[in-house]
This record gives sequence, C-alpha cells and structure tokens, in this order.
Amino acid sequence: MNAQPASPRHALLRRIIIDLAAMAVIGVFLAIIGPFGSIAAPLAERLVTWIGFAWLGYACYRPMQSVASWGSRVLALPRWSMLAATCLVGTVPMTIAVLAINREPFGTLGWPGLEVVMGTYFSVLVIGGAITVLFNLVQGPREPIAVPLVAAPQTAELAPVATTVPATAPLPSNPLLDQLPAELGSAIIALEMEDHYLRVHTMLGSALVLMRLRDGIALLGDLEGMQVHRSWWVAREAVEDVVRDGRNIRLKLPRGLEAPVARANVAALRDARWI
Repeated sequence: MNAQPASPRHALLRRIIIDLAAMAVIGVFLAIIGPFGSIAAPLAERLVTWIGFAWLGYACYRPMQSVASWGSRVLALPRWSMLAATCLVGTVPMTIAVLAINREPFGTLGWPGLEVVMGTYFSVLVIGGAITVLFNLVQGPREPIAVPLVAAPQTAELAPVATTVPATAPLPSNPLLDQLPAELGSAIIALEMEDHYLRVHTMLGSALVLMRLRDGIALLGDLEGMQVHRSWWVAREAVEDVVRDGRNIRLKLPRGLEAPVARANVAALRDARWI
C-alpha cells in the first residue's frame, strides 16, 4: 500500500518536534560547557536552565526565519541578509525574557541598567545567531533551484526554467492536483514557495501542499511557464501586466497576485517576450 502524503499540518508538527529535539541537544551541550559563567552552577541546574532557554529561543527565533523567507521572496533580497536582520529583531524578546527570568524573585522591581541590558543582548545574539546559522546550514535552503525540464545550456543559478515539454496523454493521477481542494479547480496560474511548502495559485484561489517547487514544476506537464524568481513559477497565459518600480519588476496575475522577477531573469524574460 502506498503511503499517503502527510498533510501540511502534520508535516509542520513533525518539523517542530524534530526542531525541539535538536534544540534540547544544543541545550545539553551548552549546559556541559557552561558559557557566560554558568559553569559555576550545578549540572542539573544548568541542564534545566539551558534546555529551557534553548526552547524559549526557538519560540523567539523560529518565526523570524519565516519572516526572512517572506522578505527574501517578496523584496527580492538575499536570504542571509534577511536572516541577519530578523535575528537582530528576534534577539530583543529573547533578551527581555532572559533578563526577566534571571531577576531576583524578591529583589527590586527596577530593571538593570543599559550596560547590563546591552551585555545580555550581545550574549543572547551570539548564541542565537550561531544556532540560526547552524540550523540553516544543516537544513540547507528552503527550496533548491529548479532544474530545466528540457535540454538547455547551463545558465546562472536564477535563470528562468521553461516547463514546456512534448505533449503526452494526461496521467490518471497527478500528485500536485490530487492535493488541491476540489473547489480550486485545476487552472494553475502560479506556484509560490512558502517556507517548507508550496502554495498553488489557481484562478479560483490558493492552497498549500507539501511539495518542493521543482517537483511541482515537473508535474505541470505541458503548461507553458517559467520560474521567474527563486520562489515563483508563473504560467505565461496568466500574466496580465508588468509592474515596474524602479529596477524592480513584478508580473501582475489574476486575483490581484504579483510575482516578483529576479533581476538576473529580466533579460531572459524580454527575449521570451514576456515583458
């Protein structure tokens, strides 16, 4: 019996459980080495403290990675620069939490001075930033660049990928369409990478499916289109207009959607008479 694909909700729960387990391992490691003077505390206390801080840090920093992915996709900025910016922001609530937890339970109500706050912020940033980099290096990019489906010369990493292939008889079952709600129909206008999932846009709406972008493109058959951005594939017939904002270009699609065009792809799109 073939295993059914996991739903996005179950896949997300599985990812959170795996991430929390990884954070617990990191917490144990930090408890053993005892950074920032914590080595003076008993081992049991260090284990509870650092594992708790690791999980708390996950709650502060993990949403920031989704923000970084969104910013990279929508603003067409390098993902590592977005990760650095969001890491600086995520360190703020984590620093506040660390200061609150470390306060004397019966001490004064006032908060520590600016020097202590900034020192704590820097310490939290060092650990939080290092763990963020480690997670992204281990997990790799959210979505690898799609490869051409037809023979073509090797081009730059962000070169658009055409999906036109010789027409064949329709398959009896399509793993991409099978995951879409029936009310969305099958008129696909765009595919958008969204964190670990693929958002499929149709003329009637959109839905998330558990699939990589390149796999979704491969399942489009003879539907003509291009990957115009690291995170977007667009059907040619769905392009209604071209929106220009300085050097930034977006393709206007039905239902008010706008797909960003990577600057490295502009010349190729012009050659294909898309813009």
